[in-house]
Amino acid sequence: MSFKNQLFFQDANSPIMENMIMFHDYAMLVIMMIISMIMYIIIYMIMNKLINRYLLEGQMIEIIWTIMPIFFLIFLALPSLKILYLTDEMNMPSLSIKIIGHQWYWSYEYNDFKSINFDSFMLNNNKLNFRLLDVDNRMILPYNNQIRLLISSMDVIHSFAMPSMGVKVDAVPGRLNQISMLIKRPGL
Repeated sequence: MSFKNQLFFQDANSPIMENMIMFHDYAMLVIMMIISMIMYIIIYMIMNKLINRYLLEGQMIEIIWTIMPIFFLIFLALPSLKILYLTDEMNMPSLSIKIIGHQWYWSYEYNDFKSINFDSFMLNNNKLNFRLLDVDNRMILPYNNQIRLLISSMDVIHSFAMPSMGVKVDAVPGRLNQISMLIKRPGL
């Protein structure tokens, strides 16, 4: 659940979001290692009184500062690519939901059953806990089931997002985007 002035991620509700949070922590570790190393070198160079006025070229240092960023980028790219391919993986969905964005509301269609469809409008009531995030008809999804979302738009580009699920898809007119998700625990 999101709160006002929240600094961290929402609680992960899917394996994809859990992987994204773990990757975020991993990337922060790599960034902190780089910053620590640079700060150590800066402090060492300030405190060190040794200078070399006759250094014309430094091939070894150029090799080091070319190879080290390559390793850091590889350490960041491999887990990122793994998560990218996991988000596009489509495992035999047990439920498909068609989501259509309109200018001020969303339309949902559950086609696997007896064609259930409804519109969802945003509530503009400041007394609610979810200010400008709450709607009159919420989309209800089962948990521990693979779900496929088919997302499109009728008029302009919209953005459909469920942050705790790690889902953000653009709804583009004339294009059908799809994403798969697995909900691991019940909640809003």
